[in-house]
Amino acid sequence: MERARAYLDHNATSPVRPEVAEAVAHALVALPGNPSSVHREGRAARSAVEAARAKVASLVGAAPSRVVFTSGGTEAANAVLSGALRRRGLAAPSRLLIGATEHPCGLHGHRFPTEAVEVLPVDADGIVRLDVLEERLAILAAEGVVALVSVQAANNETGVIQPLARIAALACQHGALVHSDAVQAAGRISIARNIFSADAVTLSGHKLGAPKGVGAIVLGEGATLEPAFLAGGGQEGRLRAGTENVPGIAGFGVAAEQALAAMPAESLRLASLRDAIEAGLRARAPDAVVFGTGAERLPNTICVAVPGLKAETALIALDLDGVAVSSGAACASGKVSRSGVLAAMGVDSALSAGALRVSLGWSSRQEDGERFLAAFDRLVSSLYKRRERAA
Repeated sequence: MERARAYLDHNATSPVRPEVAEAVAHALVALPGNPSSVHREGRAARSAVEAARAKVASLVGAAPSRVVFTSGGTEAANAVLSGALRRRGLAAPSRLLIGATEHPCGLHGHRFPTEAVEVLPVDADGIVRLDVLEERLAILAAEGVVALVSVQAANNETGVIQPLARIAALACQHGALVHSDAVQAAGRISIARNIFSADAVTLSGHKLGAPKGVGAIVLGEGATLEPAFLAGGGQEGRLRAGTENVPGIAGFGVAAEQALAAMPAESLRLASLRDAIEAGLRARAPDAVVFGTGAERLPNTICVAVPGLKAETALIALDLDGVAVSSGAACASGKVSRSGVLAAMGVDSALSAGALRVSLGWSSRQEDGERFLAAFDRLVSSLYKRRERAA
């Protein structure tokens, strides 16, 4: 019999919740109609989509009419950062100000010309430099340039939470638009409280325990996308053509509803588990560095590196020992590369090469943390023995 594994990679994807799987299965079997059709089967499918839309809207504290379903967070961010985001009374944005630690779907998925993009620096904890943002917004406003500011609600590698309320206030003061990638934050912290005034928020279902392949754009009041980012039909408020993914959307709705209801208790539970794991890491590797500890972080995320320990080696060893975690670096085609997030924070390249990300979620339990720490203990013990022999 295969021994139990510890899955600690919820920031990559969270396992589908049982109630979500039931909702998806029900939609696959019981809702055969196209939600754009007027017959009974079509109306039933439409009803399921609209019920899910209301649940996703509640997660962000928005009106259901402001939710546009997509295939995921990347498509959502690409659409918002295409230059199509508009707010009533403002000209189209012609300059993109984007945080240096943003997800690649923003940093590399936008469609602004290179000369129209400014990367906002961050401090050593990964917080956007508000003084730089304020200065650039003031200069651009004086020149009559409308800017779009794009900053994550929380970072996918470090869990660092950005001061979105202050960022939105600065943008409002200088007539700029605001987008926030809330893929990691949704269901873990209050989105409604932190980024209520954004012009666009983007979400992804599979970080919450919904199926992969469904996400959403939530538009602020007075905001829209011109032109439609997927043309050829009237679906999703004429902004995204194509028949909706009814089973995925139904599952997204259930996951959003459950995450919102459980959030206060889950935040405390996961923070306690996170802190216990961090204490165990420091006890086993006193020279371990946990990134972003000087800032507010998500309750579920740890990004850590031990000098001399390479991420590639650690990931393979932990996997063989029954533990699934990620590297703090962006992964492409199964390869681990240096983290752009940690580089922007000024972390030495030798240290960032060993960054590991431990991320918890709805299915995480104390025994998962204990299993990880036991495997980590075996990993670093061999590292310290090699150091002793080398000395």
